[in-house]
Amino acid sequence: MEHEDQQDAFGRAGTGPLAGVVVADFSRVLAGPYATMMLADLGATVIKVEGRTGDDTRHWAPPRRDDDATYFLTANRNKHSVVLDFKDADDLAAAQELARRADILVENFKAGGLAKYGLDYDTVKAGNPGIVYASVTGFGPNNPQPGYDLLIQGLSGFMSVTGSEESGPVKAGVAVVDVFTGLHTTVGILAALAHRKDTGIGQHVETNLLSSALSGLANQTSAYVAGGVVPQAMGNAHPSLYPYQPMPTAQGQIIIAVGNDNQFKKLAEVLGHPEWAADERFANFADRNVNRAELEPALIAALSMRTNQEWFDILTEAGLPCAPINTIAQGVDLASSLGLDPVAEAGAGGRVIPTVANPIGLSETPVSYDLAPPTLGESTETVKAWLRGEE
Repeated sequence: MEHEDQQDAFGRAGTGPLAGVVVADFSRVLAGPYATMMLADLGATVIKVEGRTGDDTRHWAPPRRDDDATYFLTANRNKHSVVLDFKDADDLAAAQELARRADILVENFKAGGLAKYGLDYDTVKAGNPGIVYASVTGFGPNNPQPGYDLLIQGLSGFMSVTGSEESGPVKAGVAVVDVFTGLHTTVGILAALAHRKDTGIGQHVETNLLSSALSGLANQTSAYVAGGVVPQAMGNAHPSLYPYQPMPTAQGQIIIAVGNDNQFKKLAEVLGHPEWAADERFANFADRNVNRAELEPALIAALSMRTNQEWFDILTEAGLPCAPINTIAQGVDLASSLGLDPVAEAGAGGRVIPTVANPIGLSETPVSYDLAPPTLGESTETVKAWLRGEE
């Protein structure tokens, strides 16, 4: 079922590819809200259900923008906030009616936590057979233990390959497992929507943080699963490529990313040592990996003749992949200079919030940024009136 007329009722133009699709968002923190923001950017009407004190991330500050925690702003644009207390009979009835009328429901309660409210998949499906119901858990449907990104970074092995022998295990500088899981959830939802379009049948989409972390570890997990090798922390070095890491120069560091033997040959020429590419110790991937301890001092010596900026200019001109190590501010500025428009102003009129742009480009149905991240409960009365049929 699609609800083209819902867009006007909640203040959106409804021009995206998911226009008319109603999402009941019972998630909070990051993985679930990130997924529902992706859907909202694509035009879906997302009704974010919050408790009396709101999503936890409303209180995760500093930093702030005015009174808003920037963490909350990260994943909640283009949504309508409604406050519902499940312990209140009328509010619970409203939540159940929302689930009945929605096309998609996303929740990240503890496994089985919504059953007592009649908002679990089986109950919702009974009244709404076409529902695409997405559950995000920490450890799967049979384990009620709460999952937090940091815990999963440790449990999955992610931290064991991040950092160096000297530093010991180090977490990523962002909640990367939550982001992995949010994206996996979005993909699952879109697949289920495609299936429903063909069959009219909804389904239960299940993702969990641990499985997403193991998938997101990609070649590192595969090293163990397919090769029987347990990866170890290597600092900024790569287990399979060399040189593929930051290298010191006369001033600062430069990242050099050699992805094939031809690139290494060109690098050797630019650095004034073409003989390296003919040396049987360094000529191909496998040999460079085995003999990196012999090659590295020579590389560092050659790079010490110029600064990181000088080498960046020279290597870039030669078509070799390289980069400085930027701050996030410099990263945003770089994207701006390349015309990538990394900042999107979300909202209109009196409330406009700068947010990080959605990275998906669609030529016919581009993403939109109609609504700023909502204040707590700002759409409660409008949504309740809609649920009562007072449109």
